[in-house]
This record gives sequence, structure tokens and C-alpha cells, in this order.
Amino acid sequence: MNHIIGSKSAVATPAVKWLLVDEESAGQRLDNFLMRHLKGVPKTHVYRIIRSGEVRINKGRASAETRVENGDEVRLPPVRVSDKVAEKAERPAPGREFPLLLEDESLMAIDKPAGVAVHGGSGVSFGVIEQLRQARPQAKLLELVHRLDRDTSGILLVAKKRSALKLLQDQFRERETGKTYLALVKGDWPAKLKVIDQPLHKFLLPDGERRVRVTTAEDPDGMRSITLVKVAQRLPGATLLEVTIKTGRTHQIRVHLAAQGHPIAGDDKYGDFEWNRLLQKPSASPGLKRMFLHAWRLQFNHPVTSERVALQADLPPELKTYIDHALHPTPSV
Repeated sequence: MNHIIGSKSAVATPAVKWLLVDEESAGQRLDNFLMRHLKGVPKTHVYRIIRSGEVRINKGRASAETRVENGDEVRLPPVRVSDKVAEKAERPAPGREFPLLLEDESLMAIDKPAGVAVHGGSGVSFGVIEQLRQARPQAKLLELVHRLDRDTSGILLVAKKRSALKLLQDQFRERETGKTYLALVKGDWPAKLKVIDQPLHKFLLPDGERRVRVTTAEDPDGMRSITLVKVAQRLPGATLLEVTIKTGRTHQIRVHLAAQGHPIAGDDKYGDFEWNRLLQKPSASPGLKRMFLHAWRLQFNHPVTSERVALQADLPPELKTYIDHALHPTPSV
């Protein structure tokens, strides 16, 4: 738990605060650390105060990616939140457990449903991690190892020990994990197109929402991004793909596939919106009400035993039903 070690004005008005980082929070990115202490503050504002230098670690400037360490003093500038937002932020998330694929003393792997954010922020009051913490008040530590988009279902790792969190995140960062997704895309995917190696650039829309686009190799802001694609099944007007990512960029799969002219079914950011509307109609099949992207398989080295762990989360019923109906449509009477 982190402790406020100083305040420069009355509680009634926003004041500068200094937080002392304890052992349980050590190793967290600064932006994630702040999200937990500035509940109800828009994520865009959190990043703004970091960029402006108003947030300090041991009196020095820091970036969003900086990892806080045990004993660090973090300066929080005065942040004003409306009474309505503050009241909402004080309400605890409803406790919830999720389907387990694996659990031991170090970690847990859950099968995250679509439509649930992994954490609160950007207009979402709470996510998987807040609900798990509420459901397990006795847990000393529960931290996300990695992230999934809100509309993506499938395997999500949560660390139960700080040592496991660091070792697992190191594997993700060093590309030592194997992450394969199932994605249904529009059209007939070219069998020869197996590797997408295109840099991606992340930017913000005027309203603060994140977006990503393919950029050129010369763009200094572009991050090299590699996606491997294998055709799993061909359907009428669509292709089911096995997609393995070698880099973990924001919205990587969605942007890479859309850039090839084969957007993911149901993608409301980078998809074919007219096609999405057709897919939602019951006449098209049972109707696809969500994005067809599922974190299907994950491999990693166990942080304690170093043994290779291979997990698989089968397609959720709504996606499997959609595929089955597309392959074997019900004859019209």
C-alpha cells in the first residue's frame, strides 16, 4: 500500500501530494501507478500532467514508461475532479471471478469475455483487475501482466507476486512468449501473405481516443511491428485466420489486417462499417454482435519452475456458433 507523506493545502481544495512507493507497487509503470491513485481523472489528463513535468519522481521529471521503485517519492500535482466523477470513483467495482485456465501461487490465467475492459480508465469505471481485487480482498497482489482490448476475448495473465510479474513482463518484452489469436476477416485472404512487417504509429484523436496507423520505415515515430498469418478456414465472403504477433503494439492485429484490405469482422475502429452492419443482422447468421478477435493460445515460461506452459482458450459460444452457421447455413423454408 502507498502512503501520502505530505500535502501542501487543506483537504477541501486540490493540493500537491507526495506518494511513497512501497514494495508491492515497485516495478509498475508510472502511468499505471497514477491511474490507481487518480481514480475518476481522464486518462488523457494523466498523460498530460506527466508530459508537462508536473508529475515528478524523487523531484525529477519522468515519462509514462518510467518504472517506479520501492522508496520512490512521487509528486502528484493538484487535480480537480467533479463531485459526480469523484463519487463514482469512490464506488467499489463489483467483485467478479472469471473462468480460470490456470492458477497457482504465482499467477492466474483467465478466459476474459469480450466487452470487459482489463482495467478502468478512458470512460470505463472498472475492469477485470479491479473486479478481481474486489472479489479477492485477501490477495496481497493482483496485477495485469499484459493487456487485451476491451472487445477482444481470450487468455489474460494476472500475476499474484511481484517477482512473477517482473519475470513474465520481461518475457513479453523480450518476445519470448507465443501469442496466437483467431480473427475472422473480410474477403479471401491471400495464401501467400504470411508475414506482415509494417511499422505502426500511435496517436490521439481530438477527443483523446487512441488510434494507430501503418506508417513508413522512415517515420521516426513508427514502431517496427511483425504479425504472422496462417489461414485456418475459408468461409463464404470471409477467412478465419490464426494470427501470431511477434511484437505487442497497441491494436497491432486490427491495424495490420485492415491495412491489407481485410478488416476484422465487427471491428468498430478499423473495420468495414457497412459490412459490420450486415453481419449484425440475424439474416446473415445468428448475427455477430462483437468483434471477432480471440486470444486463443499463449505460451510462456513459468516464473518459478521455468517450465514451458501452453494454454488454450476455445472460441466462445457466440463466435463458434457464428462460424458453424456460416459453414452450414440453415436452409430457408
